[in-house]
Amino acid sequence: MTRTDPLVDEDRIVPDAPLWRTLATPRWLALLALALVIAGAFAALGQWQLSRAVDSNDPGLAIGAEELPTRMEEVVRPAEPIRTDDVGRLVDVTGQWVSGDFLVIDDRVNDGETGWWVAGHLATGEDAAGPSLPVALGWTADEETATRVADEWNAGGAPAGVVTLTGRIVDSEAPELPDEDVDDPFAMTTLSEAALVNIWQETASPEIYSVNLISADAPTGLDPVFSPRPEAQTTLNWLNVFYAVEWVVFAGFAVYFWYRLGRDAWEREAEEKALAESSGP
Repeated sequence: MTRTDPLVDEDRIVPDAPLWRTLATPRWLALLALALVIAGAFAALGQWQLSRAVDSNDPGLAIGAEELPTRMEEVVRPAEPIRTDDVGRLVDVTGQWVSGDFLVIDDRVNDGETGWWVAGHLATGEDAAGPSLPVALGWTADEETATRVADEWNAGGAPAGVVTLTGRIVDSEAPELPDEDVDDPFAMTTLSEAALVNIWQETASPEIYSVNLISADAPTGLDPVFSPRPEAQTTLNWLNVFYAVEWVVFAGFAVYFWYRLGRDAWEREAEEKALAESSGP
């Protein structure tokens, strides 16, 4: 049968008015505004999920920003492990040196070269009543130089009174048993609080920090210990990425849902018009 009604295309009604005329009415414009608000909320949630997907251990510094020290007591507490994000943080600490507790640490690599550290015992706090802190003072490639500096500071050459140190805090090291064939079985190769607590002199506080401080400045005759700012490492949480994509899809669906409802209304109006015309006199 030949189709004679211009509004009928087989089983589908073809509206004679363009779609935009229906969508441009106040009712559908208001619904569009609502759909855009909902889509914006979904997009914001997607952005929030995406920001949580990227995790960086950079200690609170923007790229290129000047690195400023933080007070040590604000970063780590005595006898508590340091947070991963705080390892390598630059800190300030005040205290007094404990005379007689300066020693040499063997087999220390400094920027690719093996040598010796000179380490000391700092009783923190201006009154030296705070927890003890192991400090790596400096490095040298010559064992005699390291021994001489340690002996001089043990003999009273260390700065007297209250001192303020700036340096990086790092994890305490595990003690190591010496090899059987070494000349000095009592030589220390790690700066370990577990070993130091047995040889250090007693101070006003029995507490000890479970970290080491790498001093930024070295005594005369020693080189500073090479301790650059740690590089920020970024990890990606794929579950959060998936959630972010989901919210973006929901945002797009909100707008599509408005369009689909508007198109359905447009086609329904055409059907009602065709039905009215076909049933007329």
